[in-house]
Amino acid sequence: MNIGPFPLPNNVFAAPMAGVTDRPFRQLCRRLGAGHAVSEMVTSRRELWNSLKTSRRADHTGEPGPIAVQIAGTEAAEMAEAALYNIERGAQIIDINMGCPAKKVCNKWAGSALMQDEPLAVSIARAVVDACAPHGVPVTLKMRTGWSQQRRNAVPLARAFEDVGVQMLTVHGRTREQGYKGRAEYETIAAVKAAVRIPVVANGDIDSAPKAREVLAATGADAVMIGRAAQGRPWIFREVVHFLATGQPLARPLVGEVKRLLLQHLQDHYGLYGEFSGVRSARKHIGWYVRTLPGGEGLREHINRLDDCQAQLRAVADYFDQLALFGDRLPEAAAEEPHEESADDAIGAQDA
Repeated sequence: MNIGPFPLPNNVFAAPMAGVTDRPFRQLCRRLGAGHAVSEMVTSRRELWNSLKTSRRADHTGEPGPIAVQIAGTEAAEMAEAALYNIERGAQIIDINMGCPAKKVCNKWAGSALMQDEPLAVSIARAVVDACAPHGVPVTLKMRTGWSQQRRNAVPLARAFEDVGVQMLTVHGRTREQGYKGRAEYETIAAVKAAVRIPVVANGDIDSAPKAREVLAATGADAVMIGRAAQGRPWIFREVVHFLATGQPLARPLVGEVKRLLLQHLQDHYGLYGEFSGVRSARKHIGWYVRTLPGGEGLREHINRLDDCQAQLRAVADYFDQLALFGDRLPEAAAEEPHEESADDAIGAQDA
């Protein structure tokens, strides 16, 4: 499938997650099979563009294209300006955030809160499309099924977004009211797909290759987007791509490969954040990698006491060397349920 002029290698995408999908993590997901990866959300508020957090999020050094940047805000003119700001810094696709349920976002009427005000939501989409069009930059949009169970308005909004020129829609199968609780439903995503001609991406509770195939069949969607299940398990993308193509599961990854992937991930992470912030913000990633593995909790507790990058790297390497003594491949437990982290937790981790 394509987004505007950009052909994508497959239809298995990495979801934008604040505090998680920074440049090192996106690059890792792409190397492990994700056909598309969207950045963490960048604020539309000009006064925050010079902050360290925003400057990191707008840094795409070495990132393969197409580079997709998600923007968040509440005013059409500001969002259009934010789109141009990111295009100047290398964005090739602009994604509008109307899906984040976090209180710190919705309390400012951004993210999924915009779905309560349909005229405002559509005016923002129109302004961003109009700003991006002269630069040949396509606009995509991520939303939820609605604000609440009583107000599931994804279908009329999807039609309106298509009419103003949005070129792809991602729908998370929950309302804003649900947050990440309960189970995602896919009937609304199927209704959106039936209502528009542009590509539709299904998101929500996709945590395995069979589940991805099931969701594609249930919704008729053009692609799936995986979020929390990729935390500490970035190879899920190649598992899903392989299963969709062949119907056969991939073998679990080798312990030695996971060691190499995590050590490279950590080095890239330190390179972006520096030692002081990097060693601290890396703790959550290490915890996700090992949370279901033997001795993982002990490693996590040890890692949380370290404030030196080299010590952190040595601890991780030693752990996986010991794990390899019990078998070549990652234990079965690594395929258990994904980490249940709220968007509020993820944002807080990034702000720390």
